[in-house]
Amino acid sequence: MNQEAKDQGVLTVMLERLEKQRLPRLLDMQARVSQGEVLNDADLAFLGESMQDARQSEPLIAEHPDYQSFAAKLADLYKEITDKALANQERESG
Repeated sequence: MNQEAKDQGVLTVMLERLEKQRLPRLLDMQARVSQGEVLNDADLAFLGESMQDARQSEPLIAEHPDYQSFAAKLADLYKEITDKALANQERESG
């Protein structure tokens, strides 16, 4: 099996995991922080793990430009969630 076929296999698994597991939870978190809620410890752990996995996939994404726009939108979603979560936490703590 050549490298391109291996990459496509990995990308397929990553996208399937994102679609079925990560994205639904991320969108739920986005909705909750948009309503002013704070994230709990499980949410923060999930977010940290998801972001770490995204960072580890950067070299693979860099090799496949057709996925870069999608990866950028996902990074924007992470940033939006973390920015709003931090603002909500500061508001609640302050």
